[in-house]
Amino acid sequence: MSDLNSNRNGVTGEVRLRVRYAETDQMGIVYYSNFLVWFEIGRVELLRQLGFDYKTMEIEDDCFIPVVEASCRYKAPARYDDELIVTTCVIGVRGAVLKFRYRVVRISDQQLLAEGETTHVVTDRNLTKRVLPEKYVQALGNPIP
Repeated sequence: MSDLNSNRNGVTGEVRLRVRYAETDQMGIVYYSNFLVWFEIGRVELLRQLGFDYKTMEIEDDCFIPVVEASCRYKAPARYDDELIVTTCVIGVRGAVLKFRYRVVRISDQQLLAEGETTHVVTDRNLTKRVLPEKYVQALGNPIP
């Protein structure tokens, strides 16, 4: 997987999180599915940093972007109270398909904890596939997948 900072269009965002106790298992390690939740937080905040959000997309443009595929590679455990950075970048926009890449790094030691990708299909509220409106294509930088 290539480094997020090498994304050719530069559409990258970061969000800081602190691991909550409720996100850990009996051993004090973050439960694996929480990384996918953090990916969503990163994606939502990236869109917000670009000047729009899911809510506006849905209400004003009848544009939804459900996840159709997700992957996550776990590199090291996160633990309660770790402060993390989730880096999100757009790696593909083509027609009705969007792709994002993620990295989760512990701030204290810069340890890479996980990296992954999600693929989304653009739909309307009835889940009918549609092309992403041009204003979003432009904001996302139209990278080649």
